[in-house]
Amino acid sequence: MAKIAIIIPAYNEEQTIVETVREFHAELADATFVVVNNASTDRTAEVAREILDELGAQGMVIEEPRKGKGNAVRRGFHAVDADIYVMTDADQTYPASQVHALIEPVAYGAADMVVGDRISGGHYRSENKRSFHNFGNGLVRSLINTIFNAGLADVMSGYRVLSRNFVRNYPILVEGFQIETDMTLHALDKRFRVREIPVDYRDRPEGSESKLNTFVDGGRVLMTIVRIFRQYRPLAFFGAAALVLLLCALIAGVPVLEDWLRHRYIYHVPLAILATGLTLLAGLSLSLGLILDSIVYQHKMNFERGMRPDSES
Repeated sequence: MAKIAIIIPAYNEEQTIVETVREFHAELADATFVVVNNASTDRTAEVAREILDELGAQGMVIEEPRKGKGNAVRRGFHAVDADIYVMTDADQTYPASQVHALIEPVAYGAADMVVGDRISGGHYRSENKRSFHNFGNGLVRSLINTIFNAGLADVMSGYRVLSRNFVRNYPILVEGFQIETDMTLHALDKRFRVREIPVDYRDRPEGSESKLNTFVDGGRVLMTIVRIFRQYRPLAFFGAAALVLLLCALIAGVPVLEDWLRHRYIYHVPLAILATGLTLLAGLSLSLGLILDSIVYQHKMNFERGMRPDSES
């Protein structure tokens, strides 16, 4: 029988962690629960231990003092060895009753990561009251689908089931709420098998506050878009920068060219220097993109050579 671990990162979730654990325990009583208390200032850790004891559940509450969901998930993955990892939030937004549908493809070897899709059924849009978040999710999703020629519906869902092979071969380098997007990018870039299964989504219960901030997280969305291009498509990123620099150089160089054609003398010396500098920067940017593109390709080759599925280990 496959060993299942349920990873629940929690930051100030005193109001919801009890019911979250209770609901998942009702579905997976034999699973190992790992509640990661992520620098909470309320009684999250205390009430989590109480409910685990009350239910007689296997598991633990561990501390991760470094704030950020990425840090908490990383700590949870390192704390337990399992065949299947269920990742969920501690805010009661994801239905435990649908966890079996998410586990099945991983358990039967049909997927490395199964994502609880909140978008396709319209639940997230109807329950989530932050319209900017809907817009940001759609923007990042469209970009990822375009770059990787994928057809994913929900790249930011926090409800996921992961194989042991995926967890062992996924280096978590992000610290915050970018963890879901980063996980999706890693899966697509390294050609892991990803499947989405529509799930219900409900807004946080009254009295429970979201840790997301519209403007701060809006900035993170924009930085995520920049990072996706820079890390996964460096030639496109630095090639675009080279094109912009070259256009600026041409604009700056028009008066210089006119001077030379009319007077055989350059009067706009500063513009000539600027145009030359911008042209050099454009060439450097394009060269950097070509070099990094080769490095990214080599990294993919090394990953393929070094990855060892469980069946081969």
